[in-house]
Formats: sequence, structure tokens, C-alpha cells
Amino acid sequence: MERRQLIIKPAKITWLEGFLAYCSGECHLSQNTVIAYRRDLDRFYLWLGDRNLQTLSIRDLSAYVSWLYEQQLAPASMARHIVSLKLFYKYLQMEGVVEQSKAALLGSQKLWERVPKVLSPRQVEQLLTAPSAKNRCWRRDRALLELMYATGCRVSEICTLRLCDLHLDEHFCKCTGKGNKQRIVPIGGKAEHALREYFTHERPALAELGEEPPWVMLSYRGKALQRHRVWELIKRYAVISGVRTDISPHSLRHSFATHLLTNGADLRQVQEMLGHVNISTTQIYTHVDSNRLRAIHKKFHPRA
Repeated sequence: MERRQLIIKPAKITWLEGFLAYCSGECHLSQNTVIAYRRDLDRFYLWLGDRNLQTLSIRDLSAYVSWLYEQQLAPASMARHIVSLKLFYKYLQMEGVVEQSKAALLGSQKLWERVPKVLSPRQVEQLLTAPSAKNRCWRRDRALLELMYATGCRVSEICTLRLCDLHLDEHFCKCTGKGNKQRIVPIGGKAEHALREYFTHERPALAELGEEPPWVMLSYRGKALQRHRVWELIKRYAVISGVRTDISPHSLRHSFATHLLTNGADLRQVQEMLGHVNISTTQIYTHVDSNRLRAIHKKFHPRA
């Protein structure tokens, strides 16, 4: 990305902060989404420079999109930048800063449907059993990996999961997803066992380092485990286990959904467990297992 000193005039700061407050308070967007929109608009202001935001034309905004392409952003990142800009202009229109939301005329590139990175059941087994006594806090790490695969939760949902939301005797947890929406997700026996081992042998010592920490997953200092640390742990155990090294925490979520559908779960049920608002988001997982699709076609099509 081009490096240039970013100077935002006072009025622009007021608009930006007001917009972020609007996203959080009125749109009920998650903290992670608000942070992402902030980064997107920081990039927009970097491009904007001394231009007058209120007089930008659709041609100018199209030039901004072209500039974004030059930054070689990923397609999903490109799409989000355009969404955040459109929402920002909608806010400015509501506040009377601009008469029309010209950003609404921007068309976003149709994203290529990409099959997510999915581990096979054998690879999942290798990854989940990779933490051993040779690793520091290995019981926590094993419980972490088991919980992520058992629930399909996002990494942010796992990091913010509290003890009061975990119900091992009833075999479920209550997680808070995007937009602070809560959902109930079942927990399987292996994940329960790993969590009980962690609670018995490691978490008490970690909890003594903090002030009555409410989170399930704790760091070495007794604080909530951070997202970037979960990324590091998964990368480490991917290397130790010998599975593909291009995976991320989301790969366990993808694998969770794919394996459920492969074994006959209903798409609506998987949508509910993943916390997807739109079922079209869940449908990408039906593209992963072509063997299952062929079997369904053969079973139900009259001329198969």
C-alpha cells in the first residue's frame, strides 16, 4: 500500500467517529466489523487527501475503486471496502452532509466463489491430537482445538467465550456472534473431555495470574486468549502434525460445516449452528463434497 502521511481535518474526524458510533450503536455491528470499517475508511481518507468529500462525483469514487485494485487487495477485502464506503455515505446522507449517496451507484466486483480450505477427518484428527506434554499449556491448546472443531465457532467467539456460557453437563455452549447475536451450539464428547482435563490440570494455575478471569480460554498471564495467538497456535500445530500449513482458525469452522453436510446434516441446521443470517453463505459448503452431490442426484433424480 502506498505510504503517505494521513491528515484528517476536524470535520472529517467528526464524521468518521459519528459513523463508527452509528455502526456500533444503531446498526449493532460487531466490534470486529466496526474495526474493519475503520481500517477501510482510513484507507479511503488516505486516497482522499485534500479532496472535498462532499463534492466527489461517481467518477471520483470509481477512481477510488480503481486505486483499491492497484493495492492488490483480496476480492473479499475489495468487496468489504466498497460496502463500508456505501454505508458511510448513507450515514452522511442521513446527517445532511451530502445530498445524495453517490457511493450507492458503485458496483462491486462479483466475487469468485471460492471453495474454502477444508481438512479431511484424518487431518483434523492429526491436528487436534498434535498438542502434547512437550508443549506449554498443551491441555489448553487441545481443548481449544477440540472446541473450535466441535462447535464451528469463529475465533473471536471462542476467545470471548465465558465460563457462564459453557454448559458441559448439558453438552452445549452459548456463543455470541456477529451483531451480538447469541446462539446455542452442541459440544461433543471428545471436546468435553479435553475441556475437563484443561479445567482440572491447567486453567486453575492460569486463573491465579489474573483477577478472577471469566473467560474459558486463558493466556499465560491469566488474560483472555487473543485472536492472533490462536492463529499462531494453529500454525504451530499444523507444522507439528504434518497437515497443510496454509490453514487458519477458520479452516476448522469450514471443516466443521463440510463434515456435517457430508454426513447428512440438513443445510438449515448447519446454518443455525454457524450463525449465518443468510443461507446462501452456508451453501458454499455444498460445493465442497461433489461425491455427496452425485449421490443425492443418483438417489432422487428419476432418470439418474
